Amino acid sequence: MESQVVLITGGSSGIGRSVGRLLLSKGFRVYGSTRDLGKCKEFNDFELVQLDVRQPDTILEAVKSILEKEGRIDILINNAGVGITGPVEEMPREEIENNFSVNFFGPLEVIKAVLPAMREQGSGLIINITSIAGYMGLPYRGVYSASKGALELITEALRMETRAFGIQITNLAPGDFATNIASGRYHAPVLDQSPYKATYSRVLALMNEHVDSGGDPQLVARAVHKIIRQSKPKAHYRVGSWMQKISVSLKRILPDKLFEKLLLHHYKL
Repeated sequence: MESQVVLITGGSSGIGRSVGRLLLSKGFRVYGSTRDLGKCKEFNDFELVQLDVRQPDTILEAVKSILEKEGRIDILINNAGVGITGPVEEMPREEIENNFSVNFFGPLEVIKAVLPAMREQGSGLIINITSIAGYMGLPYRGVYSASKGALELITEALRMETRAFGIQITNLAPGDFATNIASGRYHAPVLDQSPYKATYSRVLALMNEHVDSGGDPQLVARAVHKIIRQSKPKAHYRVGSWMQKISVSLKRILPDKLFEKLLLHHYKL
Protein backbone atom coordinates (compact mmCIF):
# COMPACT_ATOMS: atom_id res chain seq x y z
CA MET A 1 0.00 0.00 0.00
CA GLU A 2 1.32 3.42 -0.96
CA SER A 3 2.38 5.63 1.95
CA GLN A 4 -0.17 8.24 2.98
CA VAL A 5 0.81 11.89 2.68
CA VAL A 6 0.47 13.98 5.85
CA LEU A 7 0.60 17.76 6.34
CA ILE A 8 1.14 18.99 9.92
CA THR A 9 0.85 22.70 10.59
CA GLY A 10 3.21 23.96 13.27
CA GLY A 11 5.36 20.93 12.64
CA SER A 12 8.81 22.26 13.53
CA SER A 13 8.46 22.00 17.32
CA GLY A 14 6.41 20.73 20.24
CA ILE A 15 3.44 18.48 19.58
CA GLY A 16 3.67 18.88 15.80
CA ARG A 17 7.26 17.71 15.72
CA SER A 18 6.48 14.71 17.95
CA VAL A 19 3.54 13.75 15.73
CA GLY A 20 5.65 14.07 12.59
CA ARG A 21 8.47 11.93 13.96
CA LEU A 22 6.11 9.15 15.00
CA LEU A 23 4.20 9.11 11.71
CA LEU A 24 7.44 9.12 9.73
CA SER A 25 8.58 6.07 11.70
CA LYS A 26 5.29 4.38 10.78
CA GLY A 27 5.89 4.85 7.06
CA PHE A 28 3.90 8.01 6.35
CA ARG A 29 5.21 10.71 4.01
CA VAL A 30 5.34 13.71 6.35
CA TYR A 31 5.40 17.42 5.62
CA GLY A 32 5.47 19.89 8.49
CA SER A 33 4.89 23.60 8.21
CA THR A 34 6.73 26.51 9.78
CA ARG A 35 6.31 30.27 9.52
CA ASP A 36 10.00 30.82 8.74
CA LEU A 37 12.11 28.19 6.99
CA GLY A 38 15.17 30.35 7.58
CA LYS A 39 14.97 29.62 11.31
CA CYS A 40 14.84 25.86 10.76
CA LYS A 41 18.09 25.26 8.88
CA GLU A 42 19.15 22.62 11.41
CA PHE A 43 15.82 20.80 11.24
CA ASN A 44 16.09 17.44 9.47
CA ASP A 45 13.40 15.26 11.06
CA PHE A 46 11.14 15.51 7.99
CA GLU A 47 10.46 17.96 5.18
CA LEU A 48 9.20 21.44 6.09
CA VAL A 49 7.19 23.88 3.98
CA GLN A 50 6.76 27.56 4.71
CA LEU A 51 3.24 28.38 5.86
CA ASP A 52 1.77 31.03 8.13
CA VAL A 53 -1.84 30.22 9.00
CA ARG A 54 -2.53 33.96 9.26
CA GLN A 55 -1.59 34.47 5.60
CA PRO A 56 -3.90 32.62 3.17
CA ASP A 57 -1.51 33.01 0.22
CA THR A 58 1.18 31.01 2.07
CA ILE A 59 -1.37 28.30 2.85
CA LEU A 60 -2.37 27.96 -0.80
CA GLU A 61 1.26 27.93 -1.93
CA ALA A 62 2.26 25.25 0.60
CA VAL A 63 -0.68 23.00 -0.28
CA LYS A 64 -0.02 23.49 -3.99
CA SER A 65 3.66 22.55 -3.59
CA ILE A 66 2.80 19.31 -1.77
CA LEU A 67 0.13 18.37 -4.31
CA GLU A 68 2.54 19.02 -7.18
CA LYS A 69 5.13 16.78 -5.55
CA GLU A 70 2.93 14.01 -4.16
CA GLY A 71 -0.30 14.26 -6.14
CA ARG A 72 -2.41 14.01 -2.98
CA ILE A 73 -2.79 14.97 0.66
CA ASP A 74 -4.37 12.19 2.69
CA ILE A 75 -4.18 13.62 6.20
CA LEU A 76 -4.15 17.18 7.52
CA ILE A 77 -3.24 17.74 11.16
CA ASN A 78 -4.14 21.29 12.15
CA ASN A 79 -1.69 21.71 15.01
CA ALA A 80 -0.45 25.33 14.74
CA GLY A 81 -1.70 27.33 17.69
CA VAL A 82 -0.82 30.08 20.10
CA GLY A 83 -1.63 30.70 23.76
CA ILE A 84 -2.93 33.85 25.39
CA THR A 85 -3.53 34.79 29.01
CA GLY A 86 -4.95 37.78 30.84
CA PRO A 87 -8.11 39.40 32.14
CA VAL A 88 -10.62 39.71 29.31
CA GLU A 89 -11.30 43.32 30.29
CA GLU A 90 -7.64 44.27 29.86
CA MET A 91 -6.92 42.24 26.73
CA PRO A 92 -5.95 44.38 23.69
CA ARG A 93 -8.31 43.79 20.78
CA GLU A 94 -5.41 43.15 18.40
CA GLU A 95 -4.16 40.31 20.60
CA ILE A 96 -7.62 38.74 20.71
CA GLU A 97 -7.86 38.98 16.93
CA ASN A 98 -4.39 37.48 16.49
CA ASN A 99 -5.30 34.55 18.73
CA PHE A 100 -8.42 33.81 16.71
CA SER A 101 -6.43 34.24 13.48
CA VAL A 102 -4.02 31.50 14.53
CA ASN A 103 -6.32 29.18 16.50
CA PHE A 104 -9.56 29.44 14.52
CA PHE A 105 -9.48 31.29 11.21
CA GLY A 106 -6.08 29.85 10.27
CA PRO A 107 -7.08 26.19 10.63
CA LEU A 108 -10.26 26.89 8.68
CA GLU A 109 -8.25 28.36 5.80
CA VAL A 110 -5.98 25.29 5.74
CA ILE A 111 -9.03 23.02 5.73
CA LYS A 112 -10.55 24.97 2.85
CA ALA A 113 -7.26 24.67 0.95
CA VAL A 114 -7.06 20.86 1.19
CA LEU A 115 -10.75 20.00 0.80
CA PRO A 116 -10.86 20.23 -3.04
CA ALA A 117 -8.00 17.73 -3.38
CA MET A 118 -9.48 15.40 -0.77
CA ARG A 119 -12.88 15.59 -2.45
CA GLU A 120 -11.30 14.68 -5.79
CA GLN A 121 -9.52 11.75 -4.12
CA GLY A 122 -12.78 10.66 -2.53
CA SER A 123 -11.03 10.37 0.83
CA GLY A 124 -9.19 12.33 3.48
CA LEU A 125 -8.77 12.79 7.21
CA ILE A 126 -8.49 16.10 9.05
CA ILE A 127 -7.49 16.18 12.72
CA ASN A 128 -7.83 19.51 14.50
CA ILE A 129 -5.64 19.81 17.58
CA THR A 130 -7.77 21.85 19.96
CA SER A 131 -7.54 21.90 23.77
CA ILE A 132 -9.38 20.64 26.82
CA ALA A 133 -9.53 24.37 27.69
CA GLY A 134 -11.91 24.68 24.72
CA TYR A 135 -14.59 22.77 26.62
CA MET A 136 -14.92 25.39 29.36
CA GLY A 137 -14.32 29.07 30.00
CA LEU A 138 -11.21 29.19 32.19
CA PRO A 139 -10.33 32.30 34.22
CA TYR A 140 -7.63 34.41 32.59
CA ARG A 141 -7.64 32.02 29.64
CA GLY A 142 -11.02 33.10 28.32
CA VAL A 143 -9.83 34.12 24.84
CA TYR A 144 -7.87 30.89 24.41
CA SER A 145 -10.83 28.82 25.59
CA ALA A 146 -13.09 30.66 23.17
CA SER A 147 -10.83 30.21 20.12
CA LYS A 148 -10.30 26.51 20.76
CA GLY A 149 -13.96 25.97 21.64
CA ALA A 150 -14.99 27.60 18.36
CA LEU A 151 -12.77 25.17 16.43
CA GLU A 152 -14.29 22.24 18.32
CA LEU A 153 -17.82 23.32 17.38
CA ILE A 154 -17.24 24.17 13.75
CA THR A 155 -15.65 20.76 13.28
CA GLU A 156 -18.98 19.19 14.18
CA ALA A 157 -20.61 21.09 11.29
CA LEU A 158 -17.77 20.33 8.87
CA ARG A 159 -18.01 16.60 9.61
CA MET A 160 -21.62 16.56 8.41
CA GLU A 161 -21.00 18.83 5.42
CA THR A 162 -18.10 16.73 4.06
CA ARG A 163 -19.30 13.25 5.00
CA ALA A 164 -20.72 12.51 1.53
CA PHE A 165 -17.29 13.13 -0.04
CA GLY A 166 -15.54 10.42 1.97
CA ILE A 167 -13.75 13.00 4.12
CA GLN A 168 -13.56 12.56 7.88
CA ILE A 169 -12.88 15.38 10.34
CA THR A 170 -12.27 15.12 14.07
CA ASN A 171 -10.89 17.01 17.06
CA LEU A 172 -8.15 15.94 19.43
CA ALA A 173 -8.06 18.03 22.60
CA PRO A 174 -4.85 17.82 24.65
CA GLY A 175 -4.54 18.90 28.26
CA ASP A 176 -1.27 20.39 29.54
CA PHE A 177 1.83 19.10 27.78
CA ALA A 178 5.47 20.10 28.04
CA THR A 179 5.85 22.18 24.86
CA ASN A 180 7.07 25.67 23.99
CA ILE A 181 3.56 27.14 23.77
CA ALA A 182 4.03 29.05 27.03
CA SER A 183 7.08 30.89 25.71
CA GLY A 184 5.23 31.94 22.57
CA ARG A 185 1.90 32.96 24.05
CA TYR A 186 0.78 36.49 24.76
CA HIS A 187 0.71 37.40 28.43
CA ALA A 188 -1.31 40.48 29.26
CA PRO A 189 0.97 42.38 31.65
CA VAL A 190 0.24 42.28 35.36
CA LEU A 191 -0.57 45.95 35.97
CA ASP A 192 0.14 47.50 39.36
CA GLN A 193 -3.14 49.42 39.35
CA SER A 194 -5.22 46.56 37.96
CA PRO A 195 -8.11 45.26 40.09
CA TYR A 196 -7.07 41.81 38.82
CA LYS A 197 -3.42 42.08 39.90
CA ALA A 198 -3.48 39.66 42.84
CA THR A 199 -5.69 36.97 41.29
CA TYR A 200 -4.16 37.15 37.81
CA SER A 201 -0.63 36.86 39.22
CA ARG A 202 -1.64 33.79 41.20
CA VAL A 203 -3.40 32.09 38.28
CA LEU A 204 -0.58 32.92 35.86
CA ALA A 205 1.96 31.22 38.13
CA LEU A 206 -0.30 28.18 38.40
CA MET A 207 -0.74 27.96 34.61
CA ASN A 208 3.00 28.15 34.01
CA GLU A 209 3.54 25.43 36.59
CA HIS A 210 1.03 23.17 34.83
CA VAL A 211 2.70 23.65 31.44
CA ASP A 212 6.21 23.14 32.83
CA SER A 213 5.17 19.88 34.47
CA GLY A 214 2.98 18.79 31.57
CA GLY A 215 2.93 15.40 29.92
CA ASP A 216 5.14 14.04 27.16
CA PRO A 217 4.01 15.25 23.68
CA GLN A 218 4.60 11.67 22.49
CA LEU A 219 1.29 10.82 24.16
CA VAL A 220 -0.45 13.19 21.75
CA ALA A 221 1.48 11.70 18.84
CA ARG A 222 0.33 8.21 19.77
CA ALA A 223 -3.26 9.47 20.11
CA VAL A 224 -3.06 10.96 16.59
CA HIS A 225 -1.75 7.68 15.18
CA LYS A 226 -4.54 5.76 16.92
CA ILE A 227 -7.15 8.07 15.33
CA ILE A 228 -5.59 7.60 11.88
CA ARG A 229 -5.91 3.84 12.23
CA GLN A 230 -9.64 4.02 12.94
CA SER A 231 -12.04 3.55 10.05
CA LYS A 232 -14.67 5.89 11.48
CA PRO A 233 -13.21 8.44 13.91
CA LYS A 234 -15.49 10.08 16.47
CA ALA A 235 -16.05 13.82 16.55
CA HIS A 236 -14.09 14.43 19.75
CA TYR A 237 -11.06 12.87 21.44
CA ARG A 238 -9.14 13.98 24.52
CA VAL A 239 -5.64 13.22 25.74
CA GLY A 240 -4.12 14.30 29.04
CA SER A 241 -4.15 13.50 32.73
CA TRP A 242 -7.12 11.73 34.26
CA MET A 243 -8.20 14.91 36.04
CA GLN A 244 -8.03 16.98 32.86
CA LYS A 245 -10.10 14.50 30.88
CA ILE A 246 -12.67 13.94 33.63
CA SER A 247 -13.19 17.70 33.95
CA VAL A 248 -14.97 17.67 30.59
CA SER A 249 -17.41 15.00 31.81
CA LEU A 250 -17.92 16.84 35.08
CA LYS A 251 -18.86 20.02 33.24
CA ARG A 252 -21.45 18.08 31.29
CA ILE A 253 -23.11 16.42 34.28
CA LEU A 254 -22.70 18.87 37.18
CA PRO A 255 -24.88 21.93 37.79
CA ASP A 256 -23.20 25.06 36.40
CA LYS A 257 -22.70 26.67 39.80
CA LEU A 258 -21.09 23.57 41.26
CA PHE A 259 -18.69 23.18 38.34
CA GLU A 260 -17.82 26.87 38.56
CA LYS A 261 -17.13 26.43 42.27
CA LEU A 262 -14.71 23.59 41.46
CA LEU A 263 -12.84 25.81 39.00
CA LEU A 264 -12.68 28.67 41.50
CA HIS A 265 -11.21 26.31 44.06
CA HIS A 266 -8.71 24.87 41.58
CA TYR A 267 -7.45 28.33 40.60
CA LYS A 268 -7.59 29.58 44.21
CA LEU A 269 -9.97 32.42 43.35
